[in-house]
Amino acid sequence: MKKILTILTTVVLTAGLLVSCSKQKNSNVIKVGATPQPHAEMLNLIKDDLAAAGYTLEVIEFTDYVTPNEALENNEIDANFFQHLPYMDSFNKERGFHLVSAAGIHIEPIALYSKKYTSVQELADGATIAIPNDPTNEGRALLLLQSAGLIKLSGEAGLEGTPIDIIENKKNFKFKEIEAASLPRTLQDVDAAVINGNYAIPVGLSATKDGLVVEGSDSPYVNIVTVKAGKENDPAIKALANALRSSKVKDWVTKSFPNGEVIAVF
Repeated sequence: MKKILTILTTVVLTAGLLVSCSKQKNSNVIKVGATPQPHAEMLNLIKDDLAAAGYTLEVIEFTDYVTPNEALENNEIDANFFQHLPYMDSFNKERGFHLVSAAGIHIEPIALYSKKYTSVQELADGATIAIPNDPTNEGRALLLLQSAGLIKLSGEAGLEGTPIDIIENKKNFKFKEIEAASLPRTLQDVDAAVINGNYAIPVGLSATKDGLVVEGSDSPYVNIVTVKAGKENDPAIKALANALRSSKVKDWVTKSFPNGEVIAVF
């Protein structure tokens, strides 16, 4: 009986040690959700740097703006990298989430594109313009159009304006609200579309070369590394942020996007 108890005790202790070692090992794995371009590309670039610091980086790709925030709030990933601060703040407010910024990395200028026109002056009366349908990117798109003198928004619109906030629309533009990821596919069916950088880049659109109107470098829409509140000072997250804010990444951005489709902010 004593022998059996000894064996059982040994098994339990061994199992406990295995679990403990497993947890310790898993603590060195950083799971980050990201949209493919340029976010996942930038993350894959720093895998070796994080490995040298003792961390294994796992990049999980998403093609929308909602799922990566849900995965982060549900602790399925450790961080995500795809959104700007106004979008995160709006998402927290709408869904009651607890997400915070751990580091600002770059800006992807949003731009107005068209397959039918080569300048904003050519846009016809009653032209249809597609814009993102999520609150912050919709407001961002309308602010871009306002900056070009195409429309005027009410003073109360702020960063989350919608078409109902338009108080001046001299050319009677019509607005089609579409999910951001689908905007490149609709470009053939509308007169123009305001498209986010991470959806414009994969289809070969360059803001500075193809955009009829391009957001300025003073944009408040800096793309951030996002984490669950309370995790922003974790050593693993600090290592991730430092690796992304390195000269290696900055040089890659400059070489990969010489026309300013992506601009590092560090």
